[in-house]
Amino acid sequence: MTIASFIPSVTGMEAMSHAQQTVAENIANMNTTGYKQNETLFYTLLGSEGVNAGAQSGLHSSRVDITGVNYYDRTNIGIEGNVQSTGNGFDVAISGNSNAFFTLDDGYGNLYYTRAGDFSRLTQNGVTYLVSSGGLYVQGFAATEDGFSQTLSDIVIEAPETIPQKETTEASIIANVPAKDVDRSVYSIRIYSENYDGANLNMILEKIDGRDNSWNLSFELEDGTAVGDSNEIIFNTDGTVKTPQNITASIAWNDGSSSSVNIDISAMTQYGESSQITQIQQNGFPSGNLTSLGFDDDGVLRAQYSNGSDVDIAKLAITGFTAPENLLPYNNTMFEANGETGESYYVEPEGIITPQSIEAAAVNLEEEFSQMIVVQRAYSLNAQSFTVNNEMLSVLVDLVS
Repeated sequence: MTIASFIPSVTGMEAMSHAQQTVAENIANMNTTGYKQNETLFYTLLGSEGVNAGAQSGLHSSRVDITGVNYYDRTNIGIEGNVQSTGNGFDVAISGNSNAFFTLDDGYGNLYYTRAGDFSRLTQNGVTYLVSSGGLYVQGFAATEDGFSQTLSDIVIEAPETIPQKETTEASIIANVPAKDVDRSVYSIRIYSENYDGANLNMILEKIDGRDNSWNLSFELEDGTAVGDSNEIIFNTDGTVKTPQNITASIAWNDGSSSSVNIDISAMTQYGESSQITQIQQNGFPSGNLTSLGFDDDGVLRAQYSNGSDVDIAKLAITGFTAPENLLPYNNTMFEANGETGESYYVEPEGIITPQSIEAAAVNLEEEFSQMIVVQRAYSLNAQSFTVNNEMLSVLVDLVS
């Protein structure tokens, strides 16, 4: 019996100690957003190295008497955690696709990948960025007039506190003009201009004496005057509009500015006795105040305003890999690509994004406690083996001496 007899039990205790550390790390991160479970795997050291006793002796072998166990760790990247709602507009979770990761930049061009979508704002030198919980810059594609840029960049949050009104240029009205017993009807359309944040444009129809189905048309406007390019509306005997189908109202505002609104009246009718308005639409809108910032189901960061307008800011860059299981853990929630992960590609976020939510840690406590018991038992058995070997060696030493 030699010192080598202690190697199996020593390596066993070392391996089990590391396995226990892995279990403890998983349990400690059970509430860490986007955390992926780690596990310790083992392999035998027996015959892991060759030996050559020298050319003169002629002794050589394909293996050496190395016994014991060694270990390595594996991160279960493909296991998804449960999605938990947070109500935070900047939080976002990926679900239904384990090969999809948020893309982060450390500010020096180094990219990292994570499932932890607990994002927030960080203002530096007057610029507000979307950042991860670790302070890295979240990557995406900035909104453009035609959609989104094709160039990956830091998501910069630029959303004005207020947006101005939009001028009304088109309008349509679906309403009924009384066929009898009414000589005057008024229909009001709310319109907007560059300098006026809403004014009522009133269409006034007055029946023309002695002419069936014919009405004089005039306009009244708050904060200005309006004149139509036609001053008469004629209906067919079946109650539909005969002429004109469209009217252009030229507007002179009190501040000296001017605008015009094309009004579609083709769906107006002349029936019965009611001046009923069914629908009025126009393409302008009032000014609005910023009410919320957050992601939608398509991974688009969007600003919403009190006037109902939405302004797109950026779209998340979601990255996938041909071999995602080979990503290297950088810390508990971030990973690095390497030569073994294969090609990277962008994943469309539609259908896999849950806004105002996070992905919880992919840790099964029942499995961890079971593993803890197994590891603890294995460590105790290795320690007992070490003790027995020590006692046997002591006896041998006593006999020899």
